[in-house]
Amino acid sequence: MTGIVAGKVAIVTGGGRGIGRGIAMLLAAEGARVVVCDIGASLEGAGLDAGPAQETVAAIKEAGGEAIASTLSIVEPKNAELIVKAAIDAFGRVDILVNNAGILRDVIFHKMSWSDWSDVIGVHLNGSFNMSRAVASHFREQNSGSFVHMTSTSGLVGNFGQANYMAAKLGIMGLSRGIALDMVRFNVRSNCIAPFAWTRMIESIPAQTEDEKRRIKAFQQMTPEKIAPLAVYLGSDAATGITGQILSVRNNEIYLFNQPRPIQTIHRADGWTPQKLDAQLKDAFAASFTPLERSEDVFNWDPI
Repeated sequence: MTGIVAGKVAIVTGGGRGIGRGIAMLLAAEGARVVVCDIGASLEGAGLDAGPAQETVAAIKEAGGEAIASTLSIVEPKNAELIVKAAIDAFGRVDILVNNAGILRDVIFHKMSWSDWSDVIGVHLNGSFNMSRAVASHFREQNSGSFVHMTSTSGLVGNFGQANYMAAKLGIMGLSRGIALDMVRFNVRSNCIAPFAWTRMIESIPAQTEDEKRRIKAFQQMTPEKIAPLAVYLGSDAATGITGQILSVRNNEIYLFNQPRPIQTIHRADGWTPQKLDAQLKDAFAASFTPLERSEDVFNWDPI
């Protein structure tokens, strides 16, 4: 089979629906053999259903590709090891990991419970670590491999009622960067994608005003399949040299995000006291403070 990832083996978490399904399908169409991981839970993380993973595998096979399903939870480190073992047992190797699985527990912070916090961190951040750690040794031994992690503009910019999700997604940015730094010597790459897509992750967004309804309608043109080409490209050898980066897909737009660096400085040869800071810091830095914005404030035009 020909294609940009021909001969490679990919693992896609959350591959049964939405963005993950779109990525799994295109990976297979471009020649990869795919392990589709999905426990089939609700958006909030409840319940189990083997259907979504099996349906994606069936669709891949119907189109002439090769795939297997896994319904193990990535929250457990031992399950991550078993998922990777399944890939190697079935296909002989693993080359690409797409960390896409996630849940939502949106709630304003002063009402957020420990389970709201820990469950979201557990799936997004701990799950991404578990899967990444499970494939890392194999990538090192074969001197190649690509990690593609899903972050979010909710973490990179901000959103209401998502402190848990924001922390997890910004943590994934740090995880990706750390992997990139540690594993570049083994020809292993690690990058993030912040996707804009109409999936069940955002279908619950309330639309009451006419402006909100118009915005939702614009969102609906951003299908999950729009994310897949960038994910597949980053997994391929064609993306050699791209690592430690944060990219975004918004319909037909591709963005490269900056990463935190110092933007302003003040100093005093005689050192600082709280009073001296009060006299200087605010006036010196105010124009450069990052505004308290949400993702929709920054991306305030219709997708192209």
